[in-house]
Amino acid sequence: MPYTINILAICFYFAAWSHLMYSVRRLKMPSNGFFFILTPIALVLHIVGSYKLIITPDGLTLQLFGVLSLVFCCVNSIVFISAFRRPVQNLFLLLFPLTTIAIASALLFKGQKTVLPVTLGLASHVLLSVLAYSVLTIATLQALFLAFQNYRLKHKRTLPPLQLMPPLQTMESLLFEILWAGQLLLSASIISGIIFLDDIFAQHAVHKTVFTISAWFIYSLLLWGRYKLGWRGYTAIRWTLGGFAMLMLAYFGSKLVLEFILN
Repeated sequence: MPYTINILAICFYFAAWSHLMYSVRRLKMPSNGFFFILTPIALVLHIVGSYKLIITPDGLTLQLFGVLSLVFCCVNSIVFISAFRRPVQNLFLLLFPLTTIAIASALLFKGQKTVLPVTLGLASHVLLSVLAYSVLTIATLQALFLAFQNYRLKHKRTLPPLQLMPPLQTMESLLFEILWAGQLLLSASIISGIIFLDDIFAQHAVHKTVFTISAWFIYSLLLWGRYKLGWRGYTAIRWTLGGFAMLMLAYFGSKLVLEFILN
């Protein structure tokens, strides 16, 4: 059952991405069929598929690619809801292909199966962590599009039409709004880990803790630099990507080593 639902989600994501790419090539806004039919169906299928991969009768199954698929599920849901009031539809150009890869990887590569009992504290920590990863993933994609616009502007190339990509200043303001939300969620995730987990500096968790706190400091410095020194452009982009790299090493890097290399 999880396989069928997740494969259907891949099909609908691919259909939505194909329609979006067709609109981009014609320099037109995507039709309502893409936004109000294909995307919601793909999201519902993905939510159900992620639930069946992670929630088992024995507890939470937090495998590397299963969690990655769940993160992209949250990312797509947040972007879809945000797109009703903010110009973020362009993020789906990268999100849909990455999501299909994440879902396919969750179905093909199982890794080491770790089942954790469901408790309120653990569920709170996992939820906050997934939300923090999701929002900061959106910030990273926003930074990549900002880098693309900066590059074209610097090399005096034609920028995409405003219907497909908002003005540079709007994109930059939106980036820092997303970063603030992600930083607050990351702070809450760290605090919940301190409260609800037995020992965040235990041998099996110390690397995650160190990388996560490093990411928190990088994002904090970036937001301080924006407020005090007016950081923008490539400076903001580099710091955003640096913080996200630390965040990826914190969970997915250590998971990759533990599940597939050290087993």
